[in-house]
Amino acid sequence: MRIWDINPGYLNRQSLLGEHRELHGIVSIIVNGKEGYSKHPETIRWAGYGWALRMRHHLLASEMSLRNYKDKSPVLARTNKGIWPEKYIDEPDQQFKILEAKYKNKEQGRIPLPENAQQLWSQHKYSVLARDVNLYRKIGRRVSAMSASHDFSAIARELTELLRTQPSSGGIRNALQHMWGYVSDLSVSKRGFETWSLNKLFNETQCRVLECGEPYLMTSTALSELKIWIKNA
Repeated sequence: MRIWDINPGYLNRQSLLGEHRELHGIVSIIVNGKEGYSKHPETIRWAGYGWALRMRHHLLASEMSLRNYKDKSPVLARTNKGIWPEKYIDEPDQQFKILEAKYKNKEQGRIPLPENAQQLWSQHKYSVLARDVNLYRKIGRRVSAMSASHDFSAIARELTELLRTQPSSGGIRNALQHMWGYVSDLSVSKRGFETWSLNKLFNETQCRVLECGEPYLMTSTALSELKIWIKNA
């Protein structure tokens, strides 16, 4: 039984669908007071964090939708809104290592497992931009000063926890506009593009990225995770 903390984009098909199934199992155990697996470390870790389980489910469902899988089983738990479990069973950087061993000679996830801080940052940068422009610049400078062999465990945890925070509507729009620049064409006027709703801007950007297979954005956490925050932005 496993609920990952890193972005679902790193999971391959089997792991993605497996976590979705196991998350529903944990919710059922917690909500209905079932004995089976009630003492499992993962169940204990998420007990009392219904809202966080719901948001993790949204993240999984958004990534599943990106890969043409439909989710028809919502999670309604809402306890401790805005709060995520503080403890990890494995730190985020260790989760990458676990998946690396698990996926050896097997199907990989949508986002390649990061080999260094620079790759990790490139995968998260638009998600961070949506949340804090100043922090985006600060982290970018820190990462650029790191060598390819630099330990990135601290930044892996920082990015994982940062993506758990709600971005503002203006922040989401700013990030999506930067992403749109990779796939836009002259068929959409600047004036029309700027009047789009966040939902339309996200959907159009995601659709075009998938159509053309734009390599940089295809490995971005923002390509799926920003979707879950738009309703509440």
